[in-house]
Amino acid sequence: MKASRITSSLLIAFAFVLICIYGKDLIVPFVLALIFWFLIKEIRDMLNRIDFINEKIPNIVLNIFGFAFIFLIIGAIVKILSINIQQLSTKLPLYQNNITQITEIINSTFNIDIINLTKKFLGEFEYTKLLSNLFSSLTDIFGDAFLIIIYTLFLLLEEPFFSKKIKAIYTNTDNQKEVNLVLRQLDKSIGRYLSLKTLISFLTGLFSYFALLFIGLDAPLFWAFLIFLMNYIPTIGSMIATIFPAIFAMLQFGELMPGIWTLAVVGIIQLIIGNYVDPRLTGNTLNVSPLVVILGLMFWGAIWGIIGMILSVPISVAMIIIFAEFPRTQSIAILLTKDGRFISKNE
Repeated sequence: MKASRITSSLLIAFAFVLICIYGKDLIVPFVLALIFWFLIKEIRDMLNRIDFINEKIPNIVLNIFGFAFIFLIIGAIVKILSINIQQLSTKLPLYQNNITQITEIINSTFNIDIINLTKKFLGEFEYTKLLSNLFSSLTDIFGDAFLIIIYTLFLLLEEPFFSKKIKAIYTNTDNQKEVNLVLRQLDKSIGRYLSLKTLISFLTGLFSYFALLFIGLDAPLFWAFLIFLMNYIPTIGSMIATIFPAIFAMLQFGELMPGIWTLAVVGIIQLIIGNYVDPRLTGNTLNVSPLVVILGLMFWGAIWGIIGMILSVPISVAMIIIFAEFPRTQSIAILLTKDGRFISKNE
């Protein structure tokens, strides 16, 4: 019996991975729509804390406001980014030509025969090619915008009927309360994480924008958005967001110092916000094991790319909350937590 249960679990896990891989084009937009739905709910809940709005304005109006607010911002960002990306694309050959000049400076400054090593390295890993792939990834995400909007609209339309469907599925009152508690905890934990992470990433991107603008980097808004986006990726996101503009600064100016200044300034911004602002806002409410964060980052990144990395933490939080509700999977939930403690549904 135990062997058959293990076999069934492995088959289910294998089928789940296959569905995630081959259904990526449909599943990823839906997951992103869920993210936007959570953010809209956070905006609605924040506005409902104002007595006048809570008493006078119905939730459907607040949903429309939150929906319009988020997608108007995204539309403006897409428009501005498309202009910045076009400017960068036209200058990519110039940046590529500066690589030789930079390697010669490094060679003469540090007395290291790095030119051949750098050229060999760039033959396998071209920075300009990487930028082109990054542009392509962003284009793919924005290309799914229509599908994401449709999913988000239907989620908002379905939301008022969730409680009725739960009552229809679970006739037992205790079961209804248990399911509602789980859904509330998912809503609270993931919604709080997304809203705070968005605020922290926005602050990091905003300060980085002014820093890059002062340094004189081309298309500083694009790099600020990249920093904003990469900060959703745990652990390695902030490093990538710091290194990329620094390398680009050297390619743009053909000198080492602009890259060093960019690395230092953006790194200090990341350090201050990551070590002082982030912990004070988020605290330890998620209680996800750091090892699970890294493994989830690798797993979802391998399946869904950059989007998978961004979604790895919310997915881990959801798994802990759901697995904790079933006796057979509570041991898995304990392994996923940082200290073996579940977040109380009454918190």
